[in-house]
Amino acid sequence: MPFYIRKSVSAGPFRFNLSKSGIGVSAGVTGLRIGTGPRGHYVHAGRGGLYYRASLGGGKAASPRRSAEGQVQPSPQQPIAHYPDAEMVRVSSADVLEMKDARFIELLEELNAKQLQAKLSIVLGGIGATIGFGLMLNFGLIGLAAGTGLTLVSAWAGAYLDGYRRAVVVMYDLEDDTEAAYKALTNAFDGMTKAAAIWRVDSGGQIRDLAAWKRNAGASYLVDRKSTTFGYALPSVLKCNITPPSMQVGKETLYFLPDVVMVLEGNRFGAVGYDKLSIRWEESRHIEAESVPSDAKIVGQTWLHPNKNGGPDRRFANNRQIPICLYESIHLTSSNGLNELLQLSILGRAEPFAEAAKRLAGSVGSSQALALPQL
Repeated sequence: MPFYIRKSVSAGPFRFNLSKSGIGVSAGVTGLRIGTGPRGHYVHAGRGGLYYRASLGGGKAASPRRSAEGQVQPSPQQPIAHYPDAEMVRVSSADVLEMKDARFIELLEELNAKQLQAKLSIVLGGIGATIGFGLMLNFGLIGLAAGTGLTLVSAWAGAYLDGYRRAVVVMYDLEDDTEAAYKALTNAFDGMTKAAAIWRVDSGGQIRDLAAWKRNAGASYLVDRKSTTFGYALPSVLKCNITPPSMQVGKETLYFLPDVVMVLEGNRFGAVGYDKLSIRWEESRHIEAESVPSDAKIVGQTWLHPNKNGGPDRRFANNRQIPICLYESIHLTSSNGLNELLQLSILGRAEPFAEAAKRLAGSVGSSQALALPQL
């Protein structure tokens, strides 16, 4: 996906416009808009360019569970009992509310507050459906038609109100070095998305004994993995002039914004600064009992049930040869609790991404936020 910065962001009736002199905010409908001038209503985020944050509508601040500064309590690495062939250990991040960064704490509190607000689209849609059901019982088909229309209109009105009531606006105008680093990150990310197969590793463990070794094609280590997806997306409550790379990693989704990695789990947000992010990678051999991805590098063969000497165990019927593939494993960690393991079917894609993340860590600075001008 080509990287570009939009010059405006809409949130309900409000529009935020980016210009050389700052941010302008207007409200209205097409052909009739009332706004406030841009000067004085923007924030320079260290060396990272313009960074502007605004909440629209009210909302009670979230009260995230906190721990002592610098003391992250990672998720306990518990054995998983239902695997008979290995003592599996789960790969798991800490609680997302422990992923704090003082530079982004206000933004996190706003996002968490907005995320916890009730969706009026559901509330009003539910009320409309209830009234519609009563109309159907009393007036038959005419009532059903009227109730269906009322439900759709109510849900649409709720979604329109949610468009700015549950919105946090963040706008970027990146300086040259930060924009170059972020473009490199998105280009490297595009390279990873081209992998024919992408997995998230949920757990892994050493094979217990010889019988388990035979059952698992001679593997010494067992992994439990699930297919996952990479793409470009924003959380529903975040309105931004940049659509960032996103990774679905188990119960969390990672959003790689220009100055921070936002972590969403359920309806709660955490933040990982690029200077706190570690990306390590290595080539890993995987005995592929499933279909082989089209871009995988096959480096050997083994038997589905081997003998100690590597030959086939004749006691097993339909004992066939299966390929050994070379994949790229990527480990994402941070000092505040991120811990995710990914696997790509293609090689050589993690290093450019990691190098671009390091460049971003060096180019972006800390950020502040000024109050949104009263509309």
